[in-house]
Amino acid sequence: MSSLKNFTGSSGNPGFMKRRQFLARTAGASAWLASAASGLVSATGDESRKEEILHPKGKAEHCVFVWLGGGASHVDMWDPKTLGDGKKVPGSAYPSVETAVPGVRVAEPLSQCARRLDRFALLRGMHHDVVDEHAAATNRLHTGRPTSGTVIYPSIGSIVSHQRGSLEPGIPPYVVMGYPNVTRGPGFLGARHGYVYLTDTQAGPAGLRRPDFISLERQARREALLAEARAGFLSRHPDERILIDYDASVGESQRLARGDFMKAFNLAEEPDSLRAKYGSEFGQRCLLARRLAQRGVRFLEVSFNLNFINGTGWDTHNEGHKNQHLLIRDLDRSLAALVDDLEAHRMLDRTLIVVATEFGRPPDFDNGGGRGHQSKAFSVALAGGGLRLGQAIGETDELGRTIVSRPVSVPDLHATIHCALGIKPDKFLHDDDRPVPITDRGQPVRELFSAS
Repeated sequence: MSSLKNFTGSSGNPGFMKRRQFLARTAGASAWLASAASGLVSATGDESRKEEILHPKGKAEHCVFVWLGGGASHVDMWDPKTLGDGKKVPGSAYPSVETAVPGVRVAEPLSQCARRLDRFALLRGMHHDVVDEHAAATNRLHTGRPTSGTVIYPSIGSIVSHQRGSLEPGIPPYVVMGYPNVTRGPGFLGARHGYVYLTDTQAGPAGLRRPDFISLERQARREALLAEARAGFLSRHPDERILIDYDASVGESQRLARGDFMKAFNLAEEPDSLRAKYGSEFGQRCLLARRLAQRGVRFLEVSFNLNFINGTGWDTHNEGHKNQHLLIRDLDRSLAALVDDLEAHRMLDRTLIVVATEFGRPPDFDNGGGRGHQSKAFSVALAGGGLRLGQAIGETDELGRTIVSRPVSVPDLHATIHCALGIKPDKFLHDDDRPVPITDRGQPVRELFSAS
């Protein structure tokens, strides 16, 4: 997708302002005409029907964004093809298996998810134009836009935080289980819509834990002194935006440290049998995601690239490919447990699970027996969220190199997630006086939403 050069520019140009206003006012009408032309609805003038098609709405209150950093191979997971030989004959590394959805097959290491695929929807036509560069592709999947030299765009998690907030006071709307990274950040939305990050599923963020040598009374004195210093500075500099955001973040962190949020990290409260079902360290992150969602966190990213059990993580060049099945089986076990657990807590319809990666892998094998990078065709899996599940949308060719039907861009994926969470994807945010649409002209995948 193109950059936002058609939406941003010098606010001192009156002609540009008129064009910008024109774009804002006609974006919805253009989308409606496109929908009508494609046969989704007849142009009857029914405003409620028009709104339903323009902004389909799911039931989701939370999103668990499972991140497979490194580039997971679609042909070895969600979009299997004929078997290759690991050397010269291209193809999948594993045989395919039947699933709960007739006619839809996945790779054998995903056997547990295969039995639950009626709770999933597969987007097999994902694509973008960032090739062979992990950082830029990761940025594209998280912000939905090309990197810009003038605008720091917010991540999808920060936009959800801005638009929906948390469900409960004293609970952060956005949590990242992984290392901090600007790609996941709030951009021009400001620190208030940043994330709380953690790498320890046992005790929670270290910055929110009071050291043992600091008593409650001493902590209270420290907080009172800090509050007095902040108030004095802000009284002298009332318009200092960075300090205002920092002040809000400090206050929020103090509320988090004292509230129900930190109690979520006591995984020992869960039955041993359930923890065993989730399995590995990654599985415990998925269990924690359910516990945090229960307490009101709106958007949770769960990174699965912190423990390279195959040697390379999802970046399966050379030797990393040989033990790729260990990663896939670990994902399969934990993801199936998360779906079952959310269903048991009657949360699956209200929780959208997104299993995403920065690009896929070609069917060919490199000299070391691994695979390279491929952004022109790959897969993203969705589950829950009140969507129309039990379907595979899009198709790639016989080896998974190119898309032959129903392509889905990254902005389209973002628009789909936003609609599932009740956010209008063509709404405008503002970077100072510059209007920036929530997605880069993304259209939701309407096959996922109820037609009723």
